Amino acid sequence: MTHDDRLFLITGAAGKTGSVTAELLLRRGHRVRTMVRQEDDRSRALGAAGAEVVRGDLLDLDSVTAALDGVSGAYFVYPIRDGLLDATVTFAQAATETGVRHVVDMSQISARREAKSNAARQHWLAERLLDRTGLLTTHLRPTFFAEWLTTWWELRDGEGHLRLPFGDGRHAPIAAADQARVIAAVLADPEPHDGAVYPLHGPVELDHHEIAAAIAATLGIPVRYEPISVEEFAASMTERGFPAHLVQHLGNVALDYRDGVFAGTNDHVEKIGGRAPLSVEQFVLDNKAAFGTSGPYFVPAP
Repeated sequence: MTHDDRLFLITGAAGKTGSVTAELLLRRGHRVRTMVRQEDDRSRALGAAGAEVVRGDLLDLDSVTAALDGVSGAYFVYPIRDGLLDATVTFAQAATETGVRHVVDMSQISARREAKSNAARQHWLAERLLDRTGLLTTHLRPTFFAEWLTTWWELRDGEGHLRLPFGDGRHAPIAAADQARVIAAVLADPEPHDGAVYPLHGPVELDHHEIAAAIAATLGIPVRYEPISVEEFAASMTERGFPAHLVQHLGNVALDYRDGVFAGTNDHVEKIGGRAPLSVEQFVLDNKAAFGTSGPYFVPAP
């Protein structure tokens, strides 16, 4: 266990990547401050594990400045909702004022200047903004999270269904825990990663028919992938009350996915995080309970 006295701030600490990153750093003997929007069971668990828990809003300069006071390095993550560029400006200004040395930025694999998704283009702009600060900066661009499989999963009459608009596109799903190991490693040793942009992938590239087959083999039940149109997918999300910003993003990254933007594999997770990433089969086995019921956003058959 290490005993350095640096303090790390984890924003989005109640989320999938932030919570695991905080836990990893704490287990390794680091001081951790976690920033959450509200107190709940997740934030209380982090506090019980030894983290300092502060409430704050990434759009509020005063609360971000207070959260960054005394911090050496920070993990910056913002959900797919309006406000990313404002949050990035706020974070950059507060980090500069408080003397933060380095930041790990959670971006996305579809971030690029020509992106049709507003959220993806904003991530690209946020990257460029952070690059212009004096911070040591590392950008992470994960492909679709393995956790998304549980989100869009439908269990019906003992069979699994994935009704999604991804055609025959391919990707290597990556678990949040594997990303957290990369985040924790870069926070602890930022210099070798300054200026880097790391696409993050799981170990094996698959299409959704192959993903369904991997889930079926692990759970021992039939699982089918049914390709649907982007229009049907977007209509389902709108009917469920998804914000227009998120619906616009999901529809456009579905087209990116079909065009191969999310495809590929590499060894960043193993080389930086110190362990090979989970396969789909391993992820399903570790999260079997999540597949025991339908996910919250599955697209029902007409």
